[in-house]
Amino acid sequence: MSQKTAVIIGAGPAGLTAAYELQQRTAVRPLVFEMSAEIGGISKTVNYKGNRIDIGGHRFFSKSDRVMQWWTDIMPVEAHDRHGSLQIHYQGQERRVDLPEVADDPADTDLIFLVRDRLSRIFYLRHFFDYPLSLGLTTVKNLGLRRMVRIGFSYLYSVMFPIKDERTLQDFFINRFGRELYLTFFKDYTEKVWGVACTEIGADWGAQRIKGLSITSAIWHALKSLAGTSRDVSQKNTETSLIERFLYPKYGPGQMWEEVAARVVAAGGEVNLGWKATGIEIAEQRIKAVVFTRSGDGEQLRVEADYLFSTMPVRELVAAMGDAAPTSVGEIARGLQYRDFLTVGLLLKKLRVADDEDTKIPGLLPDNWIYIQERDVRVGRVQVFNNWSPYMVKDPNSVWIGLEYFCNEGDDLWSMEDAALVDFATQEMEKIGFIDMGDLIDATVIRMPKAYPGYFGESYPRFNQIREYTDRLTNLFLVGRNGMHRYNNQDHSMLTAMAAVDNIAKGITTKENIWNVNTESEYHESR
Repeated sequence: MSQKTAVIIGAGPAGLTAAYELQQRTAVRPLVFEMSAEIGGISKTVNYKGNRIDIGGHRFFSKSDRVMQWWTDIMPVEAHDRHGSLQIHYQGQERRVDLPEVADDPADTDLIFLVRDRLSRIFYLRHFFDYPLSLGLTTVKNLGLRRMVRIGFSYLYSVMFPIKDERTLQDFFINRFGRELYLTFFKDYTEKVWGVACTEIGADWGAQRIKGLSITSAIWHALKSLAGTSRDVSQKNTETSLIERFLYPKYGPGQMWEEVAARVVAAGGEVNLGWKATGIEIAEQRIKAVVFTRSGDGEQLRVEADYLFSTMPVRELVAAMGDAAPTSVGEIARGLQYRDFLTVGLLLKKLRVADDEDTKIPGLLPDNWIYIQERDVRVGRVQVFNNWSPYMVKDPNSVWIGLEYFCNEGDDLWSMEDAALVDFATQEMEKIGFIDMGDLIDATVIRMPKAYPGYFGESYPRFNQIREYTDRLTNLFLVGRNGMHRYNNQDHSMLTAMAAVDNIAKGITTKENIWNVNTESEYHESR
């Protein structure tokens, strides 16, 4: 019998994890097709004249032992930070993950994880606040005692009289943080990110992304930190937003996925770039073949499939099915919403922003990224790539930052010419005191469509109808962020692919375990 093949749409974390897992655990040959010319999806690294850009910021940590082991099997950890193993703690249990020996100095090898310290802060009212928010003197000083008192009473009120029918993201925030803190820090920034009111976003977005994080957990974390920060880089007992140390590839997240793609090809699989899935043939409740169209010349290629893994946006997947999909499913899919994303990379001589009123860090802030919550600018976050990895910057004497804007494909920001967008972004950063335009050396713009699947719109509440239909197609597996229309992290996307391969390897027909990733108990701390 001929070898079975799995067609995999998308060369991001989910697609490449599926390909690698199939080769490690089955006899199925993976054929990966990626629409763009780059490996990694939203986890790619863009190289601009030797300066590397991480699209969105990717910390390599996970509460999943399986993912942590998978990563460190692919890419060893710098030797000076451990002694032959990585200690993992979770729910009172302890285990070690063996790590291969590597050189002490990352300068001696390229394929290596650095162990990085994390600092994220909020910039609001032209001051820096801790992220997550703390009740320290800095917060009290920046907000003022009167507002702090209002925040405290508002929080107590939400504890005593919570919103019982928690339907919207606004309800979710108010129940966990109180109305005053919601209005101060959450409302405007969230609406900047998503482009819609918090009352139009489902509460399940907060339940998935924030989970157990609350004022209580933040206070408890602060108290524990007084006794010293854990040296365990997996930090499985720490809320995601409180992670303080993480692994990071020397040359950015794309380096991990470029390495995985190379291993897939070396083991006999395929990774084809520049091919978009434009047609999907269905018969007898199975995917029979996928038609791909090559960018540039429009050449078409029909590929038969024993299995299909899709990480492409659900809206485009259903459209590619044409009349084979039920009319109602097509209607729902067409209405699914997305939020797009662009990064303006600025190479500077130095930064001009003061760390606080008393201290000035000459030329460089210590943050990995900064949340910009000022209402008079549209920039949402600022990444400082020097602090992700010093190898992301060609000239160590320069400052390399990424300004992140959330937009919709075709709106004024997305459609702006690159030169005009660079000018707009530098003016915003100068306005809030971060930079001086005279320090600008070079700049670039990167657009990322459909970066965030939206938990809003008329179609989203009916998404289960799409899931029910696609689950009936026995050899189709929806995995990853866009593949499932779910705001998964990188590790969650990988776990969905792993679960799908588990099903193939074990002959399991249900897909419930795939959809349960990022909803199961190990991803939820005490509420």
